[in-house]
Amino acid sequence: MNNNDENRTDIQTDKVLEVRDLRVEYRTDLETVYAVNGISFDLEKGETLGIVGETGAGKTTTALSLIRLLPERVGHMTGGSILFQGQDLAKLSKHEIRALRGSMISMIFQDPMTSLNPIMTVGKQIKESVLLHNSGKMTANEIEKRVEDMLEMVGIPANRKNDYPMQFSGGMKQRIVIAIALSCNPLLLIADEPTTALDVTIQAQILLLIRKLKEKLGTSVIMITHDLGVVAQTCSKVAVLYAGEIVEYGSVYDLFDMKKSHHPYTMGLFGSIPDIYSDTLRLKPIQGLMPDPTELPMGCAFAPRCVYKCERCERERPVFVEDGSHKIACLHPVKGDAAHE
Repeated sequence: MNNNDENRTDIQTDKVLEVRDLRVEYRTDLETVYAVNGISFDLEKGETLGIVGETGAGKTTTALSLIRLLPERVGHMTGGSILFQGQDLAKLSKHEIRALRGSMISMIFQDPMTSLNPIMTVGKQIKESVLLHNSGKMTANEIEKRVEDMLEMVGIPANRKNDYPMQFSGGMKQRIVIAIALSCNPLLLIADEPTTALDVTIQAQILLLIRKLKEKLGTSVIMITHDLGVVAQTCSKVAVLYAGEIVEYGSVYDLFDMKKSHHPYTMGLFGSIPDIYSDTLRLKPIQGLMPDPTELPMGCAFAPRCVYKCERCERERPVFVEDGSHKIACLHPVKGDAAHE
């Protein structure tokens, strides 16, 4: 048992993460980008939350905010709180947050090509993470065995631990990044599109691996993706993000229930998925582009692209309408069947 397993016994609540009114800006001398604009969500022990949205919606910025990895000088958390086991991460010192990263909170980054050190063997990079958080708690043989076990767990032969990143394909590099993230059995795993660089066979293996880890250790997972198929396969709750705001939030069952009302943006995401039962092979893309994050609309951010908008949508900010645990921030939610009409 490593030090993280011991820490797990100290958990007094099932609520691992509480994010409240999180706001993040990127500031330069020329302009301010409003990347995240007041999002709130909870994550319980052993739960998987999917954060879904287009490129530029604020998904990765949200993830980087949780572990305080926003770019220095330009990235600023301007409001809200991030409570991890009751502790506000925004108020921790650099030393304190470093102690949590990789041990209690870990992240799988989206781009494996830039996540690995090209002049270090992959085994040494996994070992570095284990040593950082388990110094004096594991023998040299135990650490070496841990490195080999992690490589085998992600489908790479242990005898390749002395190879360099350049000797691996893009998909194999992503698996090595995942091995590093999982090496200390984190309590919270943030996966930023972890299967983007993988073919469908390896993608299924990685998703199964993350699911097994969650079941074995009670790990909570935040799955950032634009793939609703991944959401359906892995998540228990979903937050649909648009222009830095959550526009729909609820269980995965509610999101995929076409008998329920949904946000027009959510329906746009469903409408752009191929339907094998449809008479036409043409998809229904969402028209237009996401608003300029330096100058967001006064009313609903999705209004310029929404076919259901009215005058109120352009001047009023929508508030959440609740249907049990299912929440929609929209003045004109639509029935799910509209996606493939």
